[in-house]
Amino acid sequence: MPNRFEKLQIFQDAHSLTLSIYKVSSTFPADEKFGITSQLRRSASSIPTNIVEGNARGHKKEMIEFLYFAKGSLEETKYHLLLSKDLSYISTEVYEELQNKAEVISKQLNGLIKYWKTHE
Repeated sequence: MPNRFEKLQIFQDAHSLTLSIYKVSSTFPADEKFGITSQLRRSASSIPTNIVEGNARGHKKEMIEFLYFAKGSLEETKYHLLLSKDLSYISTEVYEELQNKAEVISKQLNGLIKYWKTHE
């Protein structure tokens, strides 16, 4: 039986982005294993992790707090993607595809934060 968070579209999209980032970063240079590869993977996986943790807390204030953490991790991920593109570790096409996914998640986070701020 799936957990409650697994049914959330925002979780599914954030998880999908994380999987895509793990896949694309597996082609990064070996000397970046503890550099950009690690940073990008950590920031990306932190997005759905914070959504899950906030969802588990059960309190409105904490949910909002963890959604903001997810938003911060998303912005960090977007920068790491830009850096990866500028270092020629990913193509412009891959960069744009991942940035588009990130923008969808950003809008979802903003909408969910707004919802939780106005509803109990």
